[in-house]
Amino acid sequence: MKKLLPPVLFLLAIIVLIAARYLWPQSNLIPPPWHWLGLLLIVAGLVVGIPAANRFHRIGTNIRTFNEPGQLVTEGAFRYTRNPMYLGFSLMLLGLAIVFPVLTSFIVVIAFVVITDRWYIRFEEAAMERKFGDAYREYKSRVRRWL
Repeated sequence: MKKLLPPVLFLLAIIVLIAARYLWPQSNLIPPPWHWLGLLLIVAGLVVGIPAANRFHRIGTNIRTFNEPGQLVTEGAFRYTRNPMYLGFSLMLLGLAIVFPVLTSFIVVIAFVVITDRWYIRFEEAAMERKFGDAYREYKSRVRRWL
């Protein structure tokens, strides 16, 4: 299961979310034109997630979930959330669920957030504590996991 990296789960969630909208007839939970407000969340997710990923690439630290962490990053969006890339993915999925506002879409978003929180983030946090010890615990005590 370690081969299912977060971006792959994110893409699978998008596929299921969009497919569910068209394959299983459901009533829209958010009527037009209000469903287009989901685009704002998609943009917000991009604004949060992409710079965080770029920061990892810029400083040359590991971005892959199941590899050993390279550096403790606490600047930029990491001052406000320990997981801006996951937050970005989640915001984009929530925005997409609002654009395609059927019950199944929101279930996909919830499933993504739960899997991310309980599997990826817990794995990463344990690795970060092992590698960075007190520095990571101090960071964790002052910066929230999500927001």
